[in-house]
Amino acid sequence: MSRSLKSLSNLGPLILASASPRRKEILEAAGFDFQVMPVSVDERQREGEPADEFVCRIAAEKARAAMALIPPPCRNPILGADTVVVLEGRTLGKPASAEEARWMLRLLSEKEHRVLTGVCLLLAIEDHAGSAAAVREDIRFASTSVRFAQLSEEEIEEYVATGEPFDKAGAYAIQGRASKFVEWIQGCYFNVVGLPMALVYQMLKDLNYALEQEGDR
Repeated sequence: MSRSLKSLSNLGPLILASASPRRKEILEAAGFDFQVMPVSVDERQREGEPADEFVCRIAAEKARAAMALIPPPCRNPILGADTVVVLEGRTLGKPASAEEARWMLRLLSEKEHRVLTGVCLLLAIEDHAGSAAAVREDIRFASTSVRFAQLSEEEIEEYVATGEPFDKAGAYAIQGRASKFVEWIQGCYFNVVGLPMALVYQMLKDLNYALEQEGDR
């Protein structure tokens, strides 16, 4: 069933709890009214923590951290997201050095990997007196498979020298110079960039529907 976001117009703009320029660009291209609120959380993976649970946890922590910065009542839906690359049981985040970037790219060469993005949508629900009565929290994740071509040492060195890998999960940007290394993907392209827009839109529609149902009671 198709549902619009009409009732969300009574709320404030979406809050993006991220400094990622890629997520900002994706939301802008999709026509969303939003504000950026960068937050800082500990993004280290816990020992034994599965990658899907890891990205969901960090996405939720980002959204909660943003909500804590907004004076109540907060009438803005808050969006947190976190992206990692998973290859053969290894979780690859952003490389901390050129050598780590080279290592990640060597791992990805001529292999299939998964890109996971956790998404968290928060909204404070007010009671009749205008006070926050509860927080509605929706947490999901998207997974996209990506296949890299074989990379030579020269190609890896040239790519690392561009500086592009350093703030990207898995040390590459599919929308940038690394596009020539990608043989195919299966799943959401925007998830690999950093924000699975179709999933975010569905979560907003589900929130809208829930608010409409509550308003009818």
